[in-house]
Amino acid sequence: MNDLIDAARDVQDRAHVPYSDYRVGAALETEDGEVFVGCNLENANYSNSLHAEEVAIAEAVKNGHREFSRLAVSSNRRDGVTPCGMCRQTLSEFCDDDLVVLCDDGDDEVTEYTLGELLPNTISQDTLE
Repeated sequence: MNDLIDAARDVQDRAHVPYSDYRVGAALETEDGEVFVGCNLENANYSNSLHAEEVAIAEAVKNGHREFSRLAVSSNRRDGVTPCGMCRQTLSEFCDDDLVVLCDDGDDEVTEYTLGELLPNTISQDTLE
């Protein structure tokens, strides 16, 4: 578990956060054990900003992965940050409800959720038909 949290912490240094100074890192592990990381990239027009989880999943999908086992998220404040609603929905496009989501509370404290707990009754292809 700590290896994934460490990867999320490490990538925070690359975040572009001139407006909020709120650095977020994400580390997404594929079913076969490969890890893809992402950090948040702010834009003066906040709606154009990219979230760490989105960057990580985009990198993984770009590299041909579609099955994931765990996600770790961490902020520079070690405040137990969870993926926002938009990121939860993006994750649900590629991940099952049982995706483990590890949230960094600081020191050696981690809160563990599943994606299904964070986003019950998700919008899916089935709900659109």
